[in-house]
Amino acid sequence: MNREKISILFKDIQDNISDKIKSATGQNYLEDKWNYGSGKGGGRTRIFSNGDIEKAGVNFSSLSGNLSEKISNKIKGSGKAFFATGVSVVIHPKNPFVPSIHMNIRYLERNNKRWFGGGIDLTPYYISKKDIIDYHKKLKTICDKYDDSFYFNFKKQCDDYFYIKHRKETRGVGGLFFDNLDGESTENLNFVEDIGRNFSQIFLTFFNKNNSIKFSNKEKKFQTYRRGRYVEFNLVYDRGTLFGLETNGRIESILMSLPPTSEWIYNWSPEINSEESKLYKFLKPIDWLK
Repeated sequence: MNREKISILFKDIQDNISDKIKSATGQNYLEDKWNYGSGKGGGRTRIFSNGDIEKAGVNFSSLSGNLSEKISNKIKGSGKAFFATGVSVVIHPKNPFVPSIHMNIRYLERNNKRWFGGGIDLTPYYISKKDIIDYHKKLKTICDKYDDSFYFNFKKQCDDYFYIKHRKETRGVGGLFFDNLDGESTENLNFVEDIGRNFSQIFLTFFNKNNSIKFSNKEKKFQTYRRGRYVEFNLVYDRGTLFGLETNGRIESILMSLPPTSEWIYNWSPEINSEESKLYKFLKPIDWLK
């Protein structure tokens, strides 16, 4: 196992996800190949837009260079030289009954330190408890193939990570978040690959079930309002965004995660007992499998 083989694997996962989204939606993607200006390597950014997928980014990158002083103090290992490769996916559907979803898998090296990280999280606008439970069951099934502690540990890390402190709410209904998994372990590589290979099925389960539901201007406006929370988290807290900015990454690819439209309405809150208000009951850590 070496960095070149892991990069090839991740590139294949990007192809797999892109092809399945294209097949399900009939939308083509715009591909932008880019080079890393502050070191070696680069990536492929693929953008879906203006269809049932209002905006999605499926990004692959593989790059090496030197860490800035600021970022080098935040990650393990010593020395400035680093290597990083990964796949990052964010999907913002047009229909507010289809949740937004994010997935990231990555491999990093810093001198003699190697590790995997990644995760998957779901951001619905209108809640179906059964769908969320099924989603968490699927994640646990994947995790249990490798270690029966993975799901519970990584779910807690996800709940903690995707917490919007200034709003006192989670970004969505969670999933998995993990970092610092031993980069020498073939089992950990297989686990990370499993997350990537299962992502399309997880998303398309929601898409195929809910994309045909008719929605009103009110429901679309609520989706646009809630997308503002997505923007707030990604620009204020997200480590991947901050890492990309600190390593002089490609700004268009870094910000591909942002939704196409978002809105901030002063002092707005949903009507009591409305469909919109139901979401707020679930924006906290919940044991979905009890």
